[in-house]
Amino acid sequence: MTHSSSRFDGKTALITGGSSGMGLATAHRLIAEGARVVVTGRDGKRLDAAVTELGGRAHGIAGDATDLDDLDRLAAAVADRFGHLDLLFANAGIGSFQPIEQVTGALFDRVIGNNLKGPFFTVQKTLPLLPDHAAIVINASFGLHLGVPGTALYSASKAAVHNLTRSLAAELAPRRIRVNSISPGYIDTPAFRAELSGTAQQGVAALSPAGRVGTAEDVAAAVAFLASSDAAFVNGHDLRVDGGLTAVGASALL
Repeated sequence: MTHSSSRFDGKTALITGGSSGMGLATAHRLIAEGARVVVTGRDGKRLDAAVTELGGRAHGIAGDATDLDDLDRLAAAVADRFGHLDLLFANAGIGSFQPIEQVTGALFDRVIGNNLKGPFFTVQKTLPLLPDHAAIVINASFGLHLGVPGTALYSASKAAVHNLTRSLAAELAPRRIRVNSISPGYIDTPAFRAELSGTAQQGVAALSPAGRVGTAEDVAAAVAFLASSDAAFVNGHDLRVDGGLTAVGASALL
């Protein structure tokens, strides 16, 4: 799919976890609309492949979004190459689903580290690069809107992400920096295909009023909207990108 909009001409965006899935699709979307995009990821080889796929308007910086030293290096590299950022998509995170009795201290720290610590400090470390009227989007999850067995740790981490979003929207309001989150539903990504069998994928597709799982491009379109001037009056909001699952089909999950 091609996009002819020039909403992001002259803009520079940073996407954490940008080497695959929703992050990579968002990088493609923003570049198609005129942006220069910095993408990050832990796996340098996969990151290099993503940058090659994205083309000349993409720049890759390997690093771990939970490592504060890596985030310092990321911010310094972006400042050195581009001077500033107009858009931040704090996308890096992990899924983890198990009954509460199976959650260990180490697992708790890993999930909270990836899903809350990572976005929190990504914003903190890059904030000096964001001018007034910049935009921040943080990846949450439809799980924050539901109580589903086996998701207590994951959903709590994503609920914290949206509360972080609202708090940052208030804190950064004097600078007119908008902060929003997105809550994807079941999205067809490499992680989704690795975690669910084909039968399970068909099963969750049937739960959605849309009759399908979402695509990474569905999420990319939502991020592009929230990051653009088209959403100039949208702030502190969580945009559900779930095909109506939590609004119409939630009872099927409970």
